[in-house]
Amino acid sequence: MKPLSELNYSPAELMIINASRLLRDGDVVFVGVGQPNLACNLAKRTHAPNLVMIYEAGVIGAEPGRLPLSIGDPTLVSGALSVVSMYDIFTNYLQRGNVDVGFMGGAQIDKYGNINATVIGDYAHPKVRLPGSGGSQEIAAWASRCYIMAPHQKRRFPQKVDFMTSAGFLNGRKERTDIEMRGEGILAVVTDIGILEPDKSGEMILTQLHPGKTYQDAKDNTGWKLKSSEKVSSTNQLTDKELDILRRELDPTGTYLN
Repeated sequence: MKPLSELNYSPAELMIINASRLLRDGDVVFVGVGQPNLACNLAKRTHAPNLVMIYEAGVIGAEPGRLPLSIGDPTLVSGALSVVSMYDIFTNYLQRGNVDVGFMGGAQIDKYGNINATVIGDYAHPKVRLPGSGGSQEIAAWASRCYIMAPHQKRRFPQKVDFMTSAGFLNGRKERTDIEMRGEGILAVVTDIGILEPDKSGEMILTQLHPGKTYQDAKDNTGWKLKSSEKVSSTNQLTDKELDILRRELDPTGTYLN
């Protein structure tokens, strides 16, 4: 029988595992359900046992016994450190600077890490109307650092988003600094091709590639002239342990992995 790491893995597994590696032991993470939830739970079961997960519904220090289906799933409450109101989560935790990491997502991410989760096309007459912000605009502004997971597709990475739901670096890092947003902004975008990080100007550039992927792969799937760091490194191979935890413990039915 082949080790799990020699088997085929999905793009979702690739992104989730690499996103989980960005988390540090002791981080307080504002997390939603789905793939970010899997990344946090994986980190907690591997290199970050003291990770504290906060959910928008008001759950602090969640220890879900199964895969939660929504931010209001009762499984999030069992074993949690505290349950408070949504108002308390945003005012007494997020806006006071008590959240280290925000996991973000969206339909579009532009060259400065701005996120669109509202509409595709013109706002008044959109081609597609999306779910909208929820609390993501506050998370992007107030969390100490933010990460994004998204498939690397040209339609998802335009030069400029159709609608700015959540602020990255706006039109450049200086603009974000000038308006005195507390958080550092989007510090990494994890895709199924590699990892993008902001340069000094706040523009997202390619800094890491997954094994077997190339700069041309990333360039062809990006809507702006993608730059790269002087030395683009390679992400580490997925391990048997990481894949085993994802597949057998966290998402055995493949709800988010496939």
